[in-house]
Order: sequence, then structure tokens, then C-alpha cells
Amino acid sequence: MPANEENSVTVNDSKTVYQGRAFSFAVDNITLPNGVRTDIALVRHPGSTGIVPIDEKGRVIMTRQYRHPVADWILEIPAGTNEPGESPLVCARRELEEETGMRAETFIELAAIHILPSYSDELIRVYLAMDLTPTVQNLDEDELITVENYTMDEVVQMIDDGEITDALTILSIQHAQRYLKNQSG
Repeated sequence: MPANEENSVTVNDSKTVYQGRAFSFAVDNITLPNGVRTDIALVRHPGSTGIVPIDEKGRVIMTRQYRHPVADWILEIPAGTNEPGESPLVCARRELEEETGMRAETFIELAAIHILPSYSDELIRVYLAMDLTPTVQNLDEDELITVENYTMDEVVQMIDDGEITDALTILSIQHAQRYLKNQSG
């Protein structure tokens, strides 16, 4: 539906009900174009980045970390939340080094993804990172992360087998695989 006055949504009130260190929870009272007034609960997020690092052997550098909301260790691409005033590319560089102990010379933006627009305004920028050099992993004190390397075919098979369930990882791998295929053929 194109944005115009007939289709516009009016925000009548917005209340932050919880402010965390990375994002907040809010309730917006809105009036929809059809005149219905309703409360919408949502997560306000500063944005984040996901990185698909590919080493010189063509392997994908992945992280495995404990994710308490699902009570499991999840295999995923490196990713993180933008710091205040930080550009997505700077965030990608920082998160790659912090989580994997790698720096990349080349970053290619692959996609911008609204991962959960039904209840969050988070926009994730996805980058392909290449020309990697090792540095030192620099984790936050609440991060327990191991670094694992897989071929793209192995990652795709783990997605197909249901071993990788993180939506950002699945979408990012699909974008990276398509980009790399287009570059080689």
C-alpha cells in the first residue's frame, strides 16, 4: 500500500516500558488507516550487523555461543549490535574481530534485513568479509564463543539438516552463496 494520507498510521502515544543496554521495549498506541485504534508492543533496536567471513581456503568462519532464550548453543555467523553513533560497517569490523579474532580487508554489503518486523524495528546489515588476517578474539565478559570453520557446502548441509536454526545465519549464507556464485560464473 503506498504511503499517503489515506493510508497513514498515526502514533497517538509511545511509552518505553523497559530500557536495556542494547534495546528497549515500547508500547505505541496507534490509529490505523481504517480508524481502528490499538496498542502495539515492540522492540526498539539501534540496528546491527551480521558478517559472513570467508577465509583464503573458502571456509566460512562461524561462531558457536550459548543463547539463553532457546537454552542451547547455537552455530551462527558473527553478529552484533551497533553502538550509539556507529555505522554498520564499523560495527561489522568491530564484531568480526571481537568474536572471531579476525580482521577483514574487504567488506561487501550483501543485504539489509528486517529480521522480525512484526514486533521489532531492528534492521540488520549483512556483509561478506574476505581477505582475513588473524588478530586476537576480544569477547565481552558475558560472551562464551568458540570459533568453527566450515566449507560453504557443509554450512548449507547443516542448514538443510536443521542443525543451523538461526534465521540471520540462514538468510546471510543464502545471500553470500548467491553473491559468490555470481562472481565466479
